[in-house]
Amino acid sequence: MNPFSWDESGVPAVVMTDAEGIVTGWTDAAEKLLGYHAGEVLHRSSSIFLEPGDRSARGDGGRWSGLVMARHRDDGPLLLHVHGARLHAAAQRESWLLTLAADGPPVTEPILSRAPVAIGVWDAGLRCVWLNETARRLGDVFPHYRLGSRPESTPGLDGEAIAGAMRRVLDDGTPVLDRECRWASEDESAEQTLSTSLYRLDGADGRPLGVCALAMDTSRSRARDRLAMLGEVSIRIGSTLDVMKTAQELAELAVPGLADYVTVDVSEHVLPDDEPLRRMDATEVSVPVFHRAGAASIHREFPESLWRRGEVVFVPPSSPFTAVLSSGRSHFEPVMDTSPCTWLDVDPDRAEVIHETGMHSLIIVPLQARGDILGVAVFVRTENPAPFTEDDLNLAEMLAARAALSLDNARQYTRERTAALALQRDLLPRNLSGGGAVDLAWRYLPSNVIGTVGGDWYDVIPLGDGRVALVVGDVTGHGINAAATMGRLRTAVRTLAYQGLPPDEVLAFLDTMVVRLAEEDAGAGDAPLDTTGATCVYAVYDPVTRRCAMAGAGHPPPAIVHPSGEVRFARLPSGTPVGLGLGSYERVEVEIAEGSLIALYTDGLVERRGADIDAGLQRLGTALAAPTLPLDDLCARVIGTMVDDTPSEDDIALLIARTRTAPS
Repeated sequence: MNPFSWDESGVPAVVMTDAEGIVTGWTDAAEKLLGYHAGEVLHRSSSIFLEPGDRSARGDGGRWSGLVMARHRDDGPLLLHVHGARLHAAAQRESWLLTLAADGPPVTEPILSRAPVAIGVWDAGLRCVWLNETARRLGDVFPHYRLGSRPESTPGLDGEAIAGAMRRVLDDGTPVLDRECRWASEDESAEQTLSTSLYRLDGADGRPLGVCALAMDTSRSRARDRLAMLGEVSIRIGSTLDVMKTAQELAELAVPGLADYVTVDVSEHVLPDDEPLRRMDATEVSVPVFHRAGAASIHREFPESLWRRGEVVFVPPSSPFTAVLSSGRSHFEPVMDTSPCTWLDVDPDRAEVIHETGMHSLIIVPLQARGDILGVAVFVRTENPAPFTEDDLNLAEMLAARAALSLDNARQYTRERTAALALQRDLLPRNLSGGGAVDLAWRYLPSNVIGTVGGDWYDVIPLGDGRVALVVGDVTGHGINAAATMGRLRTAVRTLAYQGLPPDEVLAFLDTMVVRLAEEDAGAGDAPLDTTGATCVYAVYDPVTRRCAMAGAGHPPPAIVHPSGEVRFARLPSGTPVGLGLGSYERVEVEIAEGSLIALYTDGLVERRGADIDAGLQRLGTALAAPTLPLDDLCARVIGTMVDDTPSEDDIALLIARTRTAPS
């Protein structure tokens, strides 16, 4: 039973009126519902408590029902669900029986009055007729949240815009959802955000009675969103030491939570492998300043962008982009100034894009790390109608600061890797010749994970008596030091090979030499001894005897492939890596059929994290079991079989020699 439409005896609130709406009957339940005594309403127009309307247009003419705005005697407006029925009597004039019921609690009921959501009702004339307690508190900030006020007549407020939105809701019935309003808190220490939705109230005859506004303070929700976004920085930005990927991660993190369109443009020195910007021609009004490293948009087609990722970005010298780059201070433009006589006059292409896409709010933040400015991050709003705020600027600066550290780490890593790769390329052989003893093919794949390049090497050394030496090695560690050590070891092996020493003695001398070099590098003894070592396989093939002598220093064994396709791995005593000073190596000699293959490789080819090396050797044997293939094709087959799509954790070196036979 609804306590707002029935009295304690269960009698509904009933009112009788004549055809002109004059009250002719009034019940106790009606008095309890509306607060009027019978003497105050009898023989008076029902418009005292009920909005007048053309009942003939309601229902089928004899009955009608619907929502009607009524007025309580003491508490003001309330919504009622009214059922009307026409009564006929032969000796009397036409009359109406109205049954009044609150469709749920009336708007004056304490539950809604104390709701944390601000609820207000404006009538069809846009006059405020009811507010709950939460909405009344908004009157200090938004003057139109006051009983009897109208938005367009409220001073200090963009009342015409608010009134226009309400009129559109009244006209077409389309609600307005999540309209943002922002204002500073009382102590101006923070910004508050109000999310307002408007929807139309229709009467029983279908005519609009007014507009209801629901407003919610979403400031705390936005604060939580900002904290969540900052929490994602450490997870989503800097996942790899790659400048382009790190920049893209920043752009994607900020869209759409902070901005509709974000670009990350970096300076020339951040991408050392790219063509220097200073060599590119400037236009009459713009100069090449950045590389576009990251970009994200709410639009898949990127209509906001004049440049794609990887392209050079031109900007006018007088633009805010160059100002941020030179000053190191952010550019904050909540409402973009696109009027004449601004810097956009000399950048018509960018101005056209701004107008076409509706860009209206702009933040440009420098990417600074360790005292160096790496570039700028640009945040733009197009579809989101709210301008950027100081809170948004602070969030953008925090995102940029954290991303800049990741970019700087990526830059330093890229520099070191580039230098190590360049050194490695210079130290590795470019042209190998097996003379008349062997035909050759080789492959080298540097590591593509954080450990940078390693110290793997390969070499083929023709000896003066027609023999040929084959060597593959792997220096422990990664980076420039490993590459430099690799170059020294390769030179030492060549020197020892030219002396005609057998493989076991070559490795023994190499072990002693590495230890002595480490002792010399240690200086007077203050610096710790660098015990950098290396694994190695050294083999000498004689095309006259078709015998191959080989020795290993802690390295995977060579594979020997018979012309029939049979694959076996040489049984070499493992030996210790060179550089430990423990070298005692044994030589093994095997006879090899003409046209056989000798395959030397580093452990990066056969070892994978979590996998047994025996499984890797078995896969390698299967891949090599095609001795009639051209050697280049066979190398490609081996690499394709052994290297999957996952990043390689180590360098890979592969050397394949097909043996020949020479007369004595």
